[in-house]
Amino acid sequence: MSELGLNTISFAGRAAASSQFKTLYAEGMSLVEETASYLDGQGRAASKVLPRMASVLYAAESMRLTTRLMQMASWLLLQRAVNNGEMSRDQVLAEKNKVRLDGFNVDRNAPGWGDLPESFRDLVERSLRLQNRIALLDREIYRPAEAAIVPDNQNSVQAQLSLLQTAFGNN
Repeated sequence: MSELGLNTISFAGRAAASSQFKTLYAEGMSLVEETASYLDGQGRAASKVLPRMASVLYAAESMRLTTRLMQMASWLLLQRAVNNGEMSRDQVLAEKNKVRLDGFNVDRNAPGWGDLPESFRDLVERSLRLQNRIALLDREIYRPAEAAIVPDNQNSVQAQLSLLQTAFGNN
């Protein structure tokens, strides 16, 4: 990038190796443990008394929830391995391709959603928020270097001003 005269700083890369990451890691692993405990205990008991439609939805959503959490935990463990020098960035890139951080959305309008236990819906919502934070950090850290380059080495503010000038003339 220095050839192009760009001196950008990767805040995401710094955040991934900071105390912020440690907090994110702890939050993610804590949510995994909390969810496992809930699904094995209180959630199991609550699911047995749900109406049929909600019971089917609970089974499907609990599988999505555990899959989502395992994918996030895998990403967090890989990132921690990079931070601790246990894996190289290239090794993580190869492994990271197996981790999915998207495609686990929830249909809150599905029949039976409102009948699901509030604590279960809360776990789902918290997992989605965490997934979004991790996916954003992942995109910022691992996006291809060329995606961060401004086309034609042009200042992005100047590019926007030029577009406005083109649209509205020189008045």
